Amino acid sequence: MSVSDASDTIDLHTFLPKECGDVVEEFVRDAQERGLAEVRIIHGKGIGNLRRTAHAVLDRHPAVASYRQADANWGATIVVIKPIVPP
Repeated sequence: MSVSDASDTIDLHTFLPKECGDVVEEFVRDAQERGLAEVRIIHGKGIGNLRRTAHAVLDRHPAVASYRQADANWGATIVVIKPIVPP
């Protein structure tokens, strides 16, 4: 499983549900390393399982400054990434 492409968006529907937590973790870490300020995680609107999984990871991820639901029609979450602070 690799999510490190040049995109600022990831669609969780392309992964198995049991992989999604790890995918979000890696995607956010990679986004911070690439210097992205904001990314989008598409989880769909359905019954909310993918959203809950993504939000659980975002709640504890040290690279996440904040996150919010995207427009209701999107079924996505916008994540604000903390910049890497040099030592």
